[in-house]
Amino acid sequence: MASIVSNLSSTISRLTLLRKPSLQFTIRNLQNFNRHRQFGTPTSHFLHNSNNHATAHFSSPKPQSTSALGKDEELIVLGIETSCDDTAAAVVRSNGEILSQVVSSQADLLVKYGGVSPKMAEGAHSLVIDQVVQEALDKAKITEEDLSAVAVTIGPGLGLCLRVGVRKARKIAGTYALPIVGVHHMEAHALVARLVERELQFPFMALLISGGHNLLILARDIGHYIQLGTSIDDAIGEAYDKTAKWLGLDLSKSGGPAVEQLALEGDQDSFKFKVPMKQHKDCNFSYAGLKTQVRLAIESKNIDATIPIASTSSEDRRVRADIAASFQRVAVLHLEDKCQRAIGWGLKIEPSIKHLVVSGGVASNKYVRSRLYNMVEKNGLQLVCPPPSLCTDNGVMIAWTGIEHFRMGRYDTPPPACEPDDALVDIRPRWPLGEEYAEGRSEARSLKTARIHPSLTSQIQASLEKQPL
Repeated sequence: MASIVSNLSSTISRLTLLRKPSLQFTIRNLQNFNRHRQFGTPTSHFLHNSNNHATAHFSSPKPQSTSALGKDEELIVLGIETSCDDTAAAVVRSNGEILSQVVSSQADLLVKYGGVSPKMAEGAHSLVIDQVVQEALDKAKITEEDLSAVAVTIGPGLGLCLRVGVRKARKIAGTYALPIVGVHHMEAHALVARLVERELQFPFMALLISGGHNLLILARDIGHYIQLGTSIDDAIGEAYDKTAKWLGLDLSKSGGPAVEQLALEGDQDSFKFKVPMKQHKDCNFSYAGLKTQVRLAIESKNIDATIPIASTSSEDRRVRADIAASFQRVAVLHLEDKCQRAIGWGLKIEPSIKHLVVSGGVASNKYVRSRLYNMVEKNGLQLVCPPPSLCTDNGVMIAWTGIEHFRMGRYDTPPPACEPDDALVDIRPRWPLGEEYAEGRSEARSLKTARIHPSLTSQIQASLEKQPL
């Protein structure tokens, strides 16, 4: 297998030499290509797999991007997201205008299987992907010929699900000779905050919390991240979902909102759950032990999850509410503890940090937001949270991240127009975002998080080192 450096240094053909479907498209890309040449040769964003892991270098990066908005207002990008259980597409302008946003939920499958079933989720994506993308284009009142590029999630996520979105994106890009940008799902959760908060500049910190991930990062630039902490087993969203299932809650809107709503009725001090990893002086997360505590508490109270909470007695409902509230308090205390330490580390590396971004599906939780707001304010920082519709998985964040990378010259040329359906595509189910901070390494890291791809940061750094000045 070729080395990472040779893979990343491949030159991309000029977009101006490719067939263009419209004069508007040609003008846009001539302008963009001429501007990109100021920064060197554009580099491929669908970076090839390599087992060579680059080490982290924490010297100050060269400034590459200073403002989220205000450039290339003619860009129009389609974003496609299928990393887990929602099929999403959106069309976004590079001035930050959201032209459309469409999400198809798999809530019925969540209820039926009590969680995400990868094979069933893949089938659901395949059934609706064409309709979702077409609806996004129709709502934006454009056609594929009006697009500047297509952005699509290539990882991390469920491999079967990622493949559906990537194949759809490549089909559109090949048919209409569009450049294509492969997007890191967790980077998209962080960068969508730059669409929402126009004053958000690098460096900033981010807490990314969802069903599959807990991630604390220092964002130094687009594609340049330091990982301060991550999950060593289960993420907070997984803990919410399992708690909801064991309490017999309605999962049609996912477990997190169901637990949050029930917790409003309960006493958060009634069950004395222990805060995870208090003895570990790092920024990593663990929710497996808290899940066990909750399960044992439910069993001790003889709660029957097969009886929906809407059909239970008032006393049983009160106990369930108390467990939900007690769980939520400790789950969020764990976030606060790790964020507090991470802020100290982040300010040591980059004293100019002013913001903490909180994004991902769990960031929609009002209790989580309010607790983190108080903690961040005490540390002299500002909390930035995208609106709930941009916290859960969505196409807007993918399109916006595609725009951010396209501006930097990081994209692939169009795939073949007649690419076979069984062609191998680049997907990265396990794909770290940044290189680990030395003090944040965990000896207890689960095998589930073993690396398969080098981090996005290490790949981009290797590519930049090979570009001519």
